[in-house]
Amino acid sequence: MAQEARTVRYDAQLHMEAYRFVGVLQPFPNHFHDYYVIGLMESGRRLLSCKNRNHSIGPGDMLLLNPHDSHGCVPSDSGSLGYRGINIPKDTMASLAEELTGQRVLPGFSEPVIRDMDIARYFQALHAMILEGSEGLEKEELLLLLLSSLWQRYGQPFSWEPVECGRDVEAACAFMEAHLGEHITLEQLCHASSLSKSTLLRSFTKAKGVTPYRYLQAIRIGRAKALLERGILPIDAASQTGFSDQSHFTNAFHSFIGLSPAAYRRIFQEKRKEP
Repeated sequence: MAQEARTVRYDAQLHMEAYRFVGVLQPFPNHFHDYYVIGLMESGRRLLSCKNRNHSIGPGDMLLLNPHDSHGCVPSDSGSLGYRGINIPKDTMASLAEELTGQRVLPGFSEPVIRDMDIARYFQALHAMILEGSEGLEKEELLLLLLSSLWQRYGQPFSWEPVECGRDVEAACAFMEAHLGEHITLEQLCHASSLSKSTLLRSFTKAKGVTPYRYLQAIRIGRAKALLERGILPIDAASQTGFSDQSHFTNAFHSFIGLSPAAYRRIFQEKRKEP
């Protein structure tokens, strides 16, 4: 079994993160991100749940996740996970779309799992250059070639599907986003959404693909990432995003992101030190 290693690098030229996991056995709970994820499985087999559909994935499979796509994965064999990924913020993706199409609109991916050797080669070359800290024309060219091929073969307009009880569910989401640094109860969410507890849980999970608690954790982690990127200490990021203590914050962050808050913060400290 490969020794566990987790490598992450932020690319200031491309405005995105690249990361690689080797020898990882950790399951990832159902959650979502506010950015795009493009990934490639290198080893191990996993059962991926994405938007209430299950996919068996293994070496050679690529993941294409839109912002807010609910997903999670667990091991389906005894092998450890080997995985390369790139996280692309929505603003960055909109700028890239404008470069390629002339329109500043967010694209979407039609399938969460694909197997495409040509696209995988572009992805591997780009990912390696980001982790190596390479600069220049070739890296930007690879990124545009990768995204152009993805959109031609697997692109679709980006949108959220209309949901039942949409206004009520969105009212609960808005309350959580406005008060994420505070202690939030189910009673408060029911009051904000004008729904009973059972109806809220059922409607929310159907609409968002995650429970209200998982949604709250996801937006807290997203806010914490932004604080850590600015150099805020993990203990302060925990208190500002509503986690009960440092241990709770560290466990939740590692569960969602695959890194500790301190390790994630170091990525941006090292970037600021570079000339």
